[in-house]
This record gives sequence, structure tokens and C-alpha cells, in this order.
Amino acid sequence: MTEQKENEFSRQAEQRQRGPIAEFLSFALHNKKWWLTPIVVVLVIVGVLAVLGGSGVAPFIYTLF
Repeated sequence: MTEQKENEFSRQAEQRQRGPIAEFLSFALHNKKWWLTPIVVVLVIVGVLAVLGGSGVAPFIYTLF
């Protein structure tokens, strides 16, 4: 039984690493959690605006709102 677990572990370790976006899409597709997608997109947009708000782009962002 332990040999089977070792083979499965080594097979998983040899698989190509996926990025966070591919991992999220795989999770949403497999578990039917598509309602999470708008939440994640809004959080990413807010994060980008927060980072850009502290930079030289801030005056241009403030004029949008």
C-alpha cells in the first residue's frame, strides 16, 4: 500500500506547476464555484487601484472617480 502512495506522490510531484489563475479556474470548474469569480475579480481590481494609488499614477486615477 505504501508503494502505491509513493508512486502517486512522485507522479504528482512530476506534474507541471500551474499558476494561481489556472489553479483558480480549475477549482471553479471542478467544484462548480463560478459565483466566486466576480468576487475575486473585484478584489484584484481594488488591489491594483490601491497599489497604483500610492504611485505617480494617482492623480489620473482620482480623476476617474
